[in-house]
Amino acid sequence: MHRISTPIRHYAWGSTAAIPQLLGLDASDAPVAEVWMGAHPSLPSRTADQPEGRGLDSVIESDLMEALGEDVVARFGSTLPYLLKVIAAETPLSLQVHPHIARAQAGFDEEEAAGVPIGAPHRNFKDRNHKPELIYALSTFEALCGFRAPRRAAELFAGLDARLAKELHGVLVAQPTVEGIRAAFTQLLEPSTRPSVDEVQEVVDACAARLAAGSTSPRADRTVLLLAAAYPGDPGVVTSLLLNPVTLQPGDAMFVPAGGVHAYLHGLGIEIMASSDNVLRAGLTPKHVDVAELLRNVDYVAAPPIRIAPETFHGATKVFYAPVDDFELSVTEIDDAGSHPLPGRGPRILLCLAGEPTVTSVDDGALTLHRGEAAFVPASDGRLEVCGSGTLIQADVP
Repeated sequence: MHRISTPIRHYAWGSTAAIPQLLGLDASDAPVAEVWMGAHPSLPSRTADQPEGRGLDSVIESDLMEALGEDVVARFGSTLPYLLKVIAAETPLSLQVHPHIARAQAGFDEEEAAGVPIGAPHRNFKDRNHKPELIYALSTFEALCGFRAPRRAAELFAGLDARLAKELHGVLVAQPTVEGIRAAFTQLLEPSTRPSVDEVQEVVDACAARLAAGSTSPRADRTVLLLAAAYPGDPGVVTSLLLNPVTLQPGDAMFVPAGGVHAYLHGLGIEIMASSDNVLRAGLTPKHVDVAELLRNVDYVAAPPIRIAPETFHGATKVFYAPVDDFELSVTEIDDAGSHPLPGRGPRILLCLAGEPTVTSVDDGALTLHRGEAAFVPASDGRLEVCGSGTLIQADVP
């Protein structure tokens, strides 16, 4: 087992307090948006017990079979298949989609051939992988995820005294199908049909008026106002009326497949995803937006958000099985003198959220983790047990 660093991403939408308080970090003047734990080359964790703090990607590459195990190498090659994060959204994130794997591979190769630097702000594909993800809420977590049923979306636009709202209502009534959703979404984002700042504001004003008059859809109207305050004039503000609202309470989890349009609005959580840094943005951000590429990857089928119910393992652990091969997440809470087996196998990352649990490998000794500390457990360490007290997050491969 190797103690590993937890490098930080400072983005404007992050919180100066949430992650430092959770992990016991020093207070920050800059927003702390994400903490990464993994081997992605964009920001690999570093080992504390290796010379000069080697990157976890380098440690894995030096002995693939020991680090990843034969099964994981056969399925995923020389890469740790997942990336674990802590995320804190103080203000809304971008309206975004993560690519499917075939498009990620082709897009990465196209940008490489075109000579676009890997770190260029206008680059879409940082790697050749897809990025399905699961979010586990540590606080009340608000989000938008996936498309509403077309008829419900039409109801939200009905009665709004704004020309754009009336147009979109007409589109959805004429085509109460996936094609209607596609047409409305495309109209809002395509450069040739993108509404002006004034047209967006007219919809915002209409939602404000409806809310003041006793709206039958107050949550949708409040979301429009929230996004308009953060990103005035952005068509993504109106797009929110096409999307499902989601509230996760602490302990809830939601899966976002590749191709699933989403935006996280507010909250603190644990994210686990395929090891990728590919994000295609449509709006609600000052970062690079590539509407054409995003539209190539969107899944327009209306469906409710995918909530993942946990399965209990030996009483102390809740396991969240996502419908992908790249990762699974477990949360262990203990406060007794006994020893508890941990689920999973292969390469694992552990993160302590509370207490001082001690993790023991049947093949490689023991390691005590304190709040905010993380460790990488190679596949060769075999079965794990934990004792003591605290809360332990584990990422592993199904």
